[in-house]
Amino acid sequence: MDILHLVDRLEELINLSRSIPFTHNVIVDEDRMLDIIDQMRVAIPEEVKKSQQVLAQKDRIIAQSKEEADRTLNIAKDKSDKLTDRDSIVQDARKKASQIEAEAELKAKTAQSEADEYVTETLTNLEIALERVLNQVRNGIYILDEESLQKENPTEEKSEEKQV
Repeated sequence: MDILHLVDRLEELINLSRSIPFTHNVIVDEDRMLDIIDQMRVAIPEEVKKSQQVLAQKDRIIAQSKEEADRTLNIAKDKSDKLTDRDSIVQDARKKASQIEAEAELKAKTAQSEADEYVTETLTNLEIALERVLNQVRNGIYILDEESLQKENPTEEKSEEKQV
């Protein structure tokens, strides 16, 4: 399941929860919240696996591009060696080999650049999703801590209300 969808579900759960009057707190269905968090725990490693697969695919594409460039270069060199008897043919072959080499290098650079952009975008999206989840978890902990403090010290709250 998509991590952003799970974050949206968690946010929806919080938004649809009953609020506690005169506070910024809400009552959340614990089972539903824990279920969503469990699903997030499963989904996050999947997102990381996808990123690793993209990185591996990028490396494979770069290696294939370099292999193709080397093969093309070797073919061009072989052809030019066979045609060394004629100057004009040799010059043409060298030009063609240079063009092929330049094109292969350009293709390799383009493939690497595209793969890098895709990986960066994927990792950035994952980072954003993880930051949202982390912020929501921190907010939940903060709310729970505040509720716990209020339960432990109810007299302090009453004395503060009297002073106001």
